[in-house]
Amino acid sequence: MDLSNLKPAEGSIKNRKRIGRGQGSGRGGTSTRGHKGAKSRSGYSRKIGFEGGQMPLYRRLPKFGFKNINRVEYIGINLDTLSKLSEANNITDITLDTLKQNRLISSNSRVKILGRGELSMKINVSAHAFSASAKNAIENKGGIATII
Repeated sequence: MDLSNLKPAEGSIKNRKRIGRGQGSGRGGTSTRGHKGAKSRSGYSRKIGFEGGQMPLYRRLPKFGFKNINRVEYIGINLDTLSKLSEANNITDITLDTLKQNRLISSNSRVKILGRGELSMKINVSAHAFSASAKNAIENKGGIATII
């Protein structure tokens, strides 16, 4: 080992051009930013949706409709789904915990039971809301529809 075969450590030398380090570097002067304008200045950041001073799209389009911030979203579960669930697992009482365990709802969901399908057996269902047809179908089979 002598001075003629010394090399820098692996990975210590970066292979990129250093910008803005004088004219001799080949990348001095404007430092690859071009001449004048906002993009050439330090601290430049373009606003989202900015179109060079043209009226942005989100301001050109008309606004319409109404979004109720107090709206309560329900996940609808039909009677045929409940019927399959009760037959497959031999369950007569269906609660929110039962629906969570079978991955029909997530933890903070509000549930409304809807009337599509037929019930094959008597079941007791507790949920946040029921449609009139679903409540009638459950009660006609001898079950109980409980609102939480």
